[in-house]
Amino acid sequence: MIMQEWYPNNPKELKKLINKFLSQKIENLPKKINGLIVPHAGYFYSGSVAGTAYSLIKNNQKKAIVIGPSHYTPISGIITTNKKEWQTPLGKIKIFNKCFKKSDIENEHSIKNQIPFLQFIKTPEIMPLMVGEINFDEARIYAKKLSKINAIFIFSTDLSHFKNYYDANLIDKNSIKIIENLEIEKFNDIDACGYFPLMILLELCKIKKTKPKLIQYKNSGDITGEKSSVVGYSSFYF
Repeated sequence: MIMQEWYPNNPKELKKLINKFLSQKIENLPKKINGLIVPHAGYFYSGSVAGTAYSLIKNNQKKAIVIGPSHYTPISGIITTNKKEWQTPLGKIKIFNKCFKKSDIENEHSIKNQIPFLQFIKTPEIMPLMVGEINFDEARIYAKKLSKINAIFIFSTDLSHFKNYYDANLIDKNSIKIIENLEIEKFNDIDACGYFPLMILLELCKIKKTKPKLIQYKNSGDITGEKSSVVGYSSFYF
């Protein structure tokens, strides 16, 4: 495996893995899905949690907007890719852009790790958006702009990082409650690397008159058995 071992580089192996993740069944399926919140660690760690969410949109034919935080480059606002296509082991997928600034963002794994899932379910086009530091006024403006685009929204975030297993469960449970209830007054208490994308999510949910619903929560300790230092993963639909 290459690409920092985020996912298999062999197309057959990658397809087999994604198909396994998407085969998970969820009861009480929602009638309408505006989008998902999914984690972005390596597939070995969080692929199952992400795949459970993606299984809800297997028949989606809309374009997708993928919104993730910036891990490597300090920025303000939002930028999209300067490429016309995005390449993965599963081939190329077309990019569309609705007047966002462009740069090279292909190394951002919060976005990159979503692309094979979207390719597998035959999403026709994507608009990747990397979010830097913003405030709620800016989040409101971005959410209003995005709400006018006919697309499925994929928000990318992990939860708490490098806490012990038991502390992580408590911290993440609190973050999940704040996200599900759109509690803007408690938003500063969220422990998530996708904090700024989640600000946009909160405003977008207000516009769409919906709320996130938790699908699944795990942390890396549930996968590896190592519980001294874990990362939290959750998936939602809204």
